Amino acid sequence: MNKKQYFLGVFAILTMASCAPKHYHLTSVERSRIIIDSRYDQNPDEKAAAFLAPYKKVNDSIMAPVVGQVAHNMHATRPESDLSNLLSDILVWSSRDYNEQPDFAVYNMGGIRADLTKGDVTYEHVLSVAPFENKICFVTLTGEQLMQLFRQIAHRGGEGVSKGVELVITKAETGGELVSARLHGKEIDPQASYRVCTINYLLEGNDGMSAFKLGTDKVAPQEASNNTRYLIQNYFQDMLKQGIVVDAQVEGRIVVKK
Repeated sequence: MNKKQYFLGVFAILTMASCAPKHYHLTSVERSRIIIDSRYDQNPDEKAAAFLAPYKKVNDSIMAPVVGQVAHNMHATRPESDLSNLLSDILVWSSRDYNEQPDFAVYNMGGIRADLTKGDVTYEHVLSVAPFENKICFVTLTGEQLMQLFRQIAHRGGEGVSKGVELVITKAETGGELVSARLHGKEIDPQASYRVCTINYLLEGNDGMSAFKLGTDKVAPQEASNNTRYLIQNYFQDMLKQGIVVDAQVEGRIVVKK
């Protein structure tokens, strides 16, 4: 480095130092709530609307098409709900395309991110319910491992399980213990093998369901077409073609002992 470069470097450092922010101290915090509602649509910005129009057209062409209908408002909540029952049953329904016949399916409550409202269901609604890149997968558990999974589900206060599962659990506030478990009307055989359908996020042992990691004969397709949102969309479209309005109810799949 020559002398000129040295002085230029020193000058740059001094300049930056003189422009550095001063020391400030927080003295108070104020906040206000801005409600975004229809009032902002009364005087739209014409230039902004014109600029966004072509993008809105493309977005609406993807999001707006109706893929099906639901009979009533559906919401996901523990220990069991109509929406979590529906999504778990859809996993079982989708299994036929994978040459699988699972004994039941598990869909985690945390993966259900929105409700379904009575009436038309669009792709946008489906995407809101299942926005993640979760994909359908399959795993075999022994009866002992299955009971471990059911105990973990009980500890969490319930998760989405498909038709045929009958769990009795204690309140989550008191530890969430598994009282009893039956599958399709039968007791769990510790020595038997059970094929379970779920999503890859749970297959990795997440959401407190580490029993899935103990399974064997795992099938976990990676293509985007296996994302749960596409499976849900396929189900609704199939029901729509048949003229069926999708319905789901709380059936006692997971019951909290009083």
